[in-house]
Amino acid sequence: MKQNNLVRAILCTALFLIYNACQAQTTPTGELLKAKKAIEKINVLYFDLFSKSDPAIVNLYTDDASLLVPNGPAVRGKKALEKDFKDTFADGKVKGVKFHTENVYGDGKEYLAEEGTWQVFKQGGKLLDDGKYLKLWRKTKAGWKIFRDCFNSDHKAG
Repeated sequence: MKQNNLVRAILCTALFLIYNACQAQTTPTGELLKAKKAIEKINVLYFDLFSKSDPAIVNLYTDDASLLVPNGPAVRGKKALEKDFKDTFADGKVKGVKFHTENVYGDGKEYLAEEGTWQVFKQGGKLLDDGKYLKLWRKTKAGWKIFRDCFNSDHKAG
């Protein structure tokens, strides 16, 4: 009987430790929570700059950032990002973007990964496309900046 209680106690302790480890990965605290809040503010600024076709949007990225677009080569560095955003704004199809941060991962000190969903809108606010993304953020002297940006659609190409 004592052996069964010992086994139960060990199993309960192990499950408790596993549960706490999982919670620590999915519930931002401390530095990670501060970083998540900072990133959410930057995402709001991103929406605003995009809606105004403002080329200053590239300043939200590191100088050595990469935009990993679906069905095309990576856009690497500030100059390439400037051209990509200029072309996107000139095209005129996309008039707005929206991100929803679902999770953040990391310690919030130097790098942070953001996972979420995105939407892009046409003129008049009509949904054009939506999908999911992963962003790797780097903490710089100027604050958090996007270091790697990867996204894809939830819809088949066609």
